[in-house]
Amino acid sequence: MAARRVRRVLAATLALAVSLSLAACQSESGPDPDPTPTTAATPEKTRFTFGVWGTEPEIAAYESMVAGFNENSELSQVELVAYPDNAALEAAVRAGGKAAPDVFLADRDDLVWLREGELNLPVDELLDERGIDFGDQYSRAALEAFSAERRLQCMPYAVSPTVVFYNSRLVNFERMSARGLQVPADTNNRWSFDQFEEAARFATRKRRGSKGVHVDPTTRALAPFIYSGGGQLFDDEDEPTSLAFSDESSREALTRTLALLRDPTVTLSEQQLQRRTALEWFKRGKLGMITGSRALVPELRAVEGLRFDVMPMPTLDSTATVGDFTGACITAGGGSVPEAADFLIYALSTDAVSQVARSGYIVPVNQEVALTDDFLQPDRQPEHAAVFTAAIRSLRIPPRIDVWPALDRAVAPLLDEMFTVPVLDDLEDLTTRIDEASRTVLDPVDPDEESEDPDGTEGTDGPE
Repeated sequence: MAARRVRRVLAATLALAVSLSLAACQSESGPDPDPTPTTAATPEKTRFTFGVWGTEPEIAAYESMVAGFNENSELSQVELVAYPDNAALEAAVRAGGKAAPDVFLADRDDLVWLREGELNLPVDELLDERGIDFGDQYSRAALEAFSAERRLQCMPYAVSPTVVFYNSRLVNFERMSARGLQVPADTNNRWSFDQFEEAARFATRKRRGSKGVHVDPTTRALAPFIYSGGGQLFDDEDEPTSLAFSDESSREALTRTLALLRDPTVTLSEQQLQRRTALEWFKRGKLGMITGSRALVPELRAVEGLRFDVMPMPTLDSTATVGDFTGACITAGGGSVPEAADFLIYALSTDAVSQVARSGYIVPVNQEVALTDDFLQPDRQPEHAAVFTAAIRSLRIPPRIDVWPALDRAVAPLLDEMFTVPVLDDLEDLTTRIDEASRTVLDPVDPDEESEDPDGTEGTDGPE
């Protein structure tokens, strides 16, 4: 699966230090017999690019990290290229040539088009040649996320598990406990769906105009509840041909979940969502709970007076959540591969990752950094940031597909119906239609195959 387990970050830092200072190291062989002074030509640095996307503070963190590399490197000079989003970076990589960055960030699902186009260079041998093994710092799941064709294609960099954000004024566990309501025994570690529902109803206060919970009607937002209830998101975990909402276990999980998530007494109405997004209601202190990733943290911290914390996704039968991995990749066919590999090692080192983690946006895959105050930031909200790293143990990783936008569009009307129709009598029929709609994206009918057998008689003896 993943190639060689990618020896400690200490070894990585040492290897980089040797690489960066190699040109400056000269052997001492005694006095120069020639007293005539000579001027050695300064070698021209190898220049290459590092492609990223993100918010302005994230880009600033990457710029600072790159500046640290450039300041210490005598051999290379890296230019940071910031793209508006992942789609723009993808377009540059696909374009190739000078338009493509030499090193770049990519999501796990990007491996589909990267491998189809042979656009990235596997990193396992490059790391092994430099004596680097990150095995103690990276989980097996993280390494597998960027493995394909029995090679480590990119090095995992960050992960974004979905968790519950809650307004700690509306969801006050101490007050709930004092009233004899169900609360988690170990706050911010694990809670049941019943406790999650209790918190939603407690946060719903008509006098204050607050509602308890909102979860978007999307496939990925519902996935943690389906997995936790024993269901599956797709019909096949390797090569899916449809969603599996109509599977009996999935439908049972949805039935339990929707009893709360479509309850108009505790959730935002269509009228409220037309006026403001769920995130905006949460920021205004009028919504008890939403789901999201670490990327929300800086934005919520900027809201004056907002008190918030995080909890894991609630448990129906077993702990489960979903999320995405971001990896650092090297472009195939580039002319600066050795230098790019040296920079990759630097970017993955504990010091460099810590620098980016301090921006507050990412959950580092480097487990050493995830245990430090650079990530946990104990003097800032959320108080229980360790929930993000603990959630990785429950991460369920769907099949690697690159058609999520098209899939979302295909099933969106039906998922909206699931959440908004006043009386939902037949969930079996609706989930069947959802699966059928997903098949048009995941397993579309090939028009050429249809035209070859217009009457559907292929494989039969035909009329006598």
